[in-house]
Amino acid sequence: MEFVKITVLSAGSLIVMFVLTKIMGDREMSELSMFDYITSITIGSIAAEMATSLEDDFRRPLLAMVVYAVICIGISFATCKSIRLRRLFEGHSLILYQNGKIYEKNMLKAKIDVDEFLSLCRVCGYFDLSEVHTAILESNGKLSILPMVKNRPVTPEDMNLNPTQSFPMSNVVMDGKILQTNLQWAGKNEAWLEKQMHAQGIKDIKEVMLATCDSSDGQLNIYVKVQNASKNDMFL
Repeated sequence: MEFVKITVLSAGSLIVMFVLTKIMGDREMSELSMFDYITSITIGSIAAEMATSLEDDFRRPLLAMVVYAVICIGISFATCKSIRLRRLFEGHSLILYQNGKIYEKNMLKAKIDVDEFLSLCRVCGYFDLSEVHTAILESNGKLSILPMVKNRPVTPEDMNLNPTQSFPMSNVVMDGKILQTNLQWAGKNEAWLEKQMHAQGIKDIKEVMLATCDSSDGQLNIYVKVQNASKNDMFL
């Protein structure tokens, strides 16, 4: 009986955590601030206690999870309105390097040494510090780099070009099924889709794993399914 109770409570705690995370926002899963990190760990610990509370009332840890979530949501709204609260709970960016100068106090404040700083620069694609004009440590722990003008990528504006603005690709077919809403958003219909597929030698839509449409030029990109494993898998 205890195993059944543990199974039910574990499933229930996962569902509650999923719902609370969705309510608190997608940022809980991506770029965590220090406060979000602490809250997430606490809610996870309470959920584990809820799953194994065989003798105690499971409603207590459930209530505690909801209270933590409500507090987190309240603070999120408050930080959207107040810059001071935003700096308190989310922190602020730090300039670690600028124009040949390393700011030691900011490095100490960020608890980052020179070796780690150089490692973060390499992760961003800069192996030579002379190519970097400014390096900023963001509040989420990631490093943002402004390169020297001579080392930044060439833009169309630099070459006096006026390229056509591109738009996000629309997934119009996925797993052999037509996504009607996306197809309409791209300004196309099923007749156009079938014509494009036949032009590319696709007879059955079930052969298509993914098809994307570029709404700027109306081009359809088709990616077919392959049932067999790749014989040239370089990662094995």
